[in-house]
Amino acid sequence: HTQPKLFKLQEKKAHILEVQINGGVIADKITFARSLLEKPISVKDLFSENEVIDIIGDTRGHGFKGVTYRRGTKKLPRKTHKGLRKLACIGAWHHSKVCWSVPRAGQYGYHHRTEENKKVYREGAKRAA
Repeated sequence: HTQPKLFKLQEKKAHILEVQINGGVIADKITFARSLLEKPISVKDLFSENEVIDIIGDTRGHGFKGVTYRRGTKKLPRKTHKGLRKLACIGAWHHSKVCWSVPRAGQYGYHHRTEENKKVYREGAKRAA
């Protein structure tokens, strides 16, 4: 994790970063990981220039949102009964199940995403201007 105490920032909570250990036997990986516990690790130890990496994270969360905001469906006419930011019809009477492709209200944001094949162009300290 990061050490925000060392910088003059408002932030107090540390960022946590998971790094996968590849290659070798599982016992060797565990021994290597234990040897790194409670020791500072720099970016240069993790990544090298022109290396291709995958970035995994969560999108920004927005809570529970309605179908118009979440899926961009059309608003119903002004005089509709019980609200106009809804769907007019979510499916047939029978079979009495809602199809997965029908837009519904629900969680918006805080979804798991993976960005693949990102290239590391440069690493290190800032250059003096």
